[in-house]
Order: sequence, then structure tokens, then C-alpha cells
Amino acid sequence: MPIQTLQHGSITWLDIVAPSAADVAALQARFPQFHPLNLEDIRSRIERPKLDQDDDYLFLVMHFPQWDSQGEVSRASEVDFFVGRDFVVTVHNGTLKPLMTTFQRCQSDDEARAELLSRGGTFAFYTLLDQLVDYIFPIMGKVDRRVAAIGDALFESNAKRTIRELALLRRDIISLRRIIRAQIPIAQQLESVQHPILHEDMADYFGDVADHLFKLRDIADENFEVINSFAEAADTLASYRINEVMRILTVISVIMLPLTLISSIYGMNIDLPLADDPNAFMLTAVIMILVALLMLLIFRLRHWL
Repeated sequence: MPIQTLQHGSITWLDIVAPSAADVAALQARFPQFHPLNLEDIRSRIERPKLDQDDDYLFLVMHFPQWDSQGEVSRASEVDFFVGRDFVVTVHNGTLKPLMTTFQRCQSDDEARAELLSRGGTFAFYTLLDQLVDYIFPIMGKVDRRVAAIGDALFESNAKRTIRELALLRRDIISLRRIIRAQIPIAQQLESVQHPILHEDMADYFGDVADHLFKLRDIADENFEVINSFAEAADTLASYRINEVMRILTVISVIMLPLTLISSIYGMNIDLPLADDPNAFMLTAVIMILVALLMLLIFRLRHWL
């Protein structure tokens, strides 16, 4: 996709989706001050979050969660920023709704474009960053609802499905925690960094972004603790159900033991009481039934059943 540009006065926003080598070359030609290593980083999708400072600009790599419906887990979607006094450049893969929606709105609405770009490149960068961070809250809200649903389903009979949902949700929360935690140091650096392009009042704005990330981290940590508690409860319930099955099987085995003994004795080729009696089979069957009923009564009286 070609480089898309928005202009308001002297302020420019360049948005690049899935940059090609030609896009990087065009960006370098337009901004020769960009360091070659930073330009190399925007072609890579495996960069860790970081903040690089140059004399004329800031370069940031940040990650935001993106739902992978195929893998049923949130994955990190990378966004790279070049921030200067009169420009902001965003580089991403085109899947993050806040960036795509904001750019399309500013393309079609002059008032929205003026609101975003009229206060300079640094404030435009803050606005975009704040929107991306705030977009995580609905994602965490969905996770909260999934946690509550699993809590309600934990004591249902379909344990296999619940355990699967529990495992998938636990993996998703771990992924979200990893993504969110990695952004906090970047926001803290933005709050405290001394750079010519950053006004003093911007520290308060970036501090607000850091607070939001801290809240998101706390939500993720709380969900992680809850889901771990659910996992322990599921393990306990599974063990209890197994014990119940084993108890029933043990009772059946114990009841069958004397019956097997009686039938084995009468299966021997020796002289036995009642062996010649025409009603021997019925008498033996009655004795075996009485033994089984007596044992069931004993188990019931001892509260083993």
C-alpha cells in the first residue's frame, strides 16, 4: 500500500501499512535525518518495544493486542512511530482499528484533521497513542466477561469444554499481560524524557497514558489470579469426580468379591452342601443376593454410599 499523507498547515501525518522496500526508500528521501537502523526496524515485525532518541525526532516501537481468531489468542501487533515537531509517521500492518479509523475519519473530515494536527506532531502522536491504549480497555472487558462465564460454567457437568475454555482464556490473559507490561516502561520514559521536541506540559499527557497502562496491567493481573483460582477449582472438581467414580467402582468390586467366592466354590468338582438338591441354584442365588444386600446396607449405614 502506498504511503498515505494528511496535511494541516505545516503539520504532516504519514501512514504506512506493511512497508515495502520502495516505501522505506521514499521515507528516507523525504526525511534524510532518519537513522538507517530505525528505517531497518520498520521492515521487521519482531522488534521489542523501545524508545530511541535522535536530535530531531523520536523513534518508538510499541505493541498492542490484536485478536487472532484462528489461534484464539491475543497477539502483539507492532506500531512504529517517528515523531518530530511538525510530523508524525506511523508504520503498522493495517489491522489496528484505532489507527485505520482515525486516518479515514481525518481524510474525510477537515475538522477532525485540524483537531488532530493543529497542535503539532508531538500532540498528534500523543492522541494516536492514547487511542491505541484506550482501545485495549474493551478487549479487557471481553476478557472479564469470558472469566465470569467460565466461573458460572465451572460447576456444570460438561467439564471437558469448561477446562478447554479455561486453558484458552488463561493463555490469552498471559499474552495480554506480556504485551501490556512491555509498554509501561516506554510510557514512563515519554513522561520523563527531556527532548527538544517535547514541551514540558506533554509530561502530564504521557503520564495519563502511563496511568491507563498501569490500570490495564492491574486488570490483567487480577484476571490472571482469578483464572488461576478457577484452574485450581477445576482440578479439585476433577479429582472429586474421579474419586466418586473410584468409590462406586470400589463398592461394586467389594460386593462382587464374596459373590465371586461363592460361585467359585460351587464351581469346584467336589462334594458340597446342597450340591444334589434340585433347588441348589435358586438357594445359591438367594444367598448371593442377600449377601449383596447386606453389604449395601452396611455401606449405607457407614455413609460410604
